[in-house]
Amino acid sequence: GKGIRAIARIQLAHDKRCAVEIISSKFEKAPEKIIHLAIAPTKNMDRLEWVIEKAAEIGVDKITLLQCKNNERKIVKTERLEKILVAAMKQSQRFYLPELQELLSFKEFITQHPSGGIAHCYDNDTEKVFIGDWSGNGPLLIGPEGDFSMEEVNLAKANGYTTIDLGQNRLRTETAAVFGVSVLQLRIKN
Repeated sequence: GKGIRAIARIQLAHDKRCAVEIISSKFEKAPEKIIHLAIAPTKNMDRLEWVIEKAAEIGVDKITLLQCKNNERKIVKTERLEKILVAAMKQSQRFYLPELQELLSFKEFITQHPSGGIAHCYDNDTEKVFIGDWSGNGPLLIGPEGDFSMEEVNLAKANGYTTIDLGQNRLRTETAAVFGVSVLQLRIKN
């Protein structure tokens, strides 16, 4: 997960371990444009694990877990999520392990990352930009089940965040995250 592509020959195959001889290796350059997803953990841990796995397979580079006003889950143990990231990285043949940042308060996150995109469900926001038209600069924030509070949306906007429209359907947290990462990955590839 640090950028090395290697071709190896298996020397020892055992149920619990494996030894290989590296035949050749090449350093793969890190992506120039990264995708940073900041997401409020879902109440159901299985859903959060699914998001982490799929976002990693699609191409997210960094994931930050957000502690928002409306979060139902206040504690997240990241050991299992790290294992899921490693497995997803291997499955999708990526050369870099996505970085996982532990639970961080919304306010602290906004202070550390003074611009990005925030997807929310409030209908009265006339400044929303469809995610396909957003520059993709900075992290994409996806809120909890129950959405960001209006205070959180206003704080993000006051700190240079663009409000993001994910389409006409109201999406669950995990669906919004996977959709957002997918669109951003398509923009990078095109």
